[in-house]
Amino acid sequence: MSGAQAKPDIALRVEDLKVHFGGKKRFFSGYANTVHAVDGVSFEVPAGKTFGIVGESGSGKSTTALAILRLAPITSGKVVLGDTVISDLEKEELRSERSRFQIVFQDPYSSLDPRKRAGAIVREPLELMKIGTLKERDEKVAALFVQVGLRPEQQALFPHQFSGGQRQRLGLARALSTRPELIVCDEPVSALDVAIQAQILNLMADLQKQLGLTYLFISHDLGVVQHICDIVAVMYLGQIVEQADRVSLFTNPRHPYTKALLEAVPSVHQNKRNRRERIRLVGDPPSPINLPKGCRFASRCPVAEARCHQEAPPLLEKENGHQVACFLA
Repeated sequence: MSGAQAKPDIALRVEDLKVHFGGKKRFFSGYANTVHAVDGVSFEVPAGKTFGIVGESGSGKSTTALAILRLAPITSGKVVLGDTVISDLEKEELRSERSRFQIVFQDPYSSLDPRKRAGAIVREPLELMKIGTLKERDEKVAALFVQVGLRPEQQALFPHQFSGGQRQRLGLARALSTRPELIVCDEPVSALDVAIQAQILNLMADLQKQLGLTYLFISHDLGVVQHICDIVAVMYLGQIVEQADRVSLFTNPRHPYTKALLEAVPSVHQNKRNRRERIRLVGDPPSPINLPKGCRFASRCPVAEARCHQEAPPLLEKENGHQVACFLA
């Protein structure tokens, strides 16, 4: 079929991922309560794109990222990187695949070993994975410093001798060292000043174009997500409630929770916003231990109906890949 569009390569596929904590039998008090941190999350990340996950604190977005990286235990579900089901790997098999997926942590002040020099920090994944000869590793680290906007001679410095933005550049260089197929970015700019945030985000975008990188980007900041992400999923209490391409999500949000998040973002166009129907969040999310019967957002939703409190709406595609879990969308 010559007129059909070729389906993009999928770098990462997540199928019905669940991460539950607790629930084990205790000697004296019976079974412990189960925390449903991630509760049936599915999505695909096209190669060379940035997939963003947003939501309030406690929505499960960071736990999702950690489970994908196999840094949090997976209760059930499947995580597939390329053609490899990494959720099935254990011990040496998992260790041998770790070069294919790396992470940039949130806090550049605590994610770098203060006792190691900057060059050794960036070089460490190459040493652990036994990638290249000693000379090749030296050349690779020097090239990475230049690539992220640092000078090769800064390899001799310790982390405390760098600014916050420079430390996050070190974190990026370390993640890039193994040429991974996927880089998970867990709130990578939230600890930085706004001006420095823009520099790091622009650097990440440039590196993506140069190297064809695939990012999974975790954030609570919708402004940052709008700047860098191609596809955005909105999580609430362990589940995705809306997913769409960036333009569709920000210009035509369909779920009341997404609308409320967007309304909460400060805007210079306040008069324009006031002409729209505003949705404000009230109250706190339900407990991830005692989940409600129906829609998990119903107790805070200003437009919820009786059905919403009794049935859980499935995540369905409405149009052009725009998915939403809401009976009233």
